[in-house]
Amino acid sequence: MIIFGTKGYLHQLAILTLVCGFCHTPAAHVLRKQVTKFTLFFVPLFPVSTKYSTQCTFCGAAQKVTEPQAQQLQAAGAGPHPGQAPAYGAPQSPQQNPYQ
Repeated sequence: MIIFGTKGYLHQLAILTLVCGFCHTPAAHVLRKQVTKFTLFFVPLFPVSTKYSTQCTFCGAAQKVTEPQAQQLQAAGAGPHPGQAPAYGAPQSPQQNPYQ
């Protein structure tokens, strides 16, 4: 008897701030990679399909994206977020207080 099948894996690649195409709200979006692997005796052997999507955290709407789009979004989201401390050794710009 041979036992085979598939198993899905969901990877979170990045969290980005985008304008949602459904609710038109600027909100955080999760960039996800879904990989389906072929299994033999419950051991995952090789990927059968790979899909990328973004999901709005405000309304929950999901949208499929292509692999090049996902790589571009992931590269764009790799920088430091506003208000976050810069990387170690990075030059710091003086902060101005808007209430002065």
